[in-house]
Amino acid sequence: MYLEIAMFAYFVVLFLTLRDIRIFKRTGYRSYRKGAMKGLAASSMVLIGAVAVEAKPDLGLLLVLIGLFINRKGIRERVFTNARTLDRFLGKTDYVKRK
Repeated sequence: MYLEIAMFAYFVVLFLTLRDIRIFKRTGYRSYRKGAMKGLAASSMVLIGAVAVEAKPDLGLLLVLIGLFINRKGIRERVFTNARTLDRFLGKTDYVKRK
């Protein structure tokens, strides 16, 4: 059961990281780039925790929790003006002209 929890956390962090990368590519906002970089570090920590769950479940889940805390995002720019729920979930935004 612990391994399933750890792997679910890993896939959630990975999904949010890929969503941040997509939004950064479309808009160019630095806060989404920073969020994607945090997501990469967090997904690595969560994956290490998922591997460690097999040997010591308490230590593994602690590493997963630390990875989830690393994944916390800061203040973001408003990128969704009139998007539907599915578009927001997938990170679909309008392209912003770069200066």
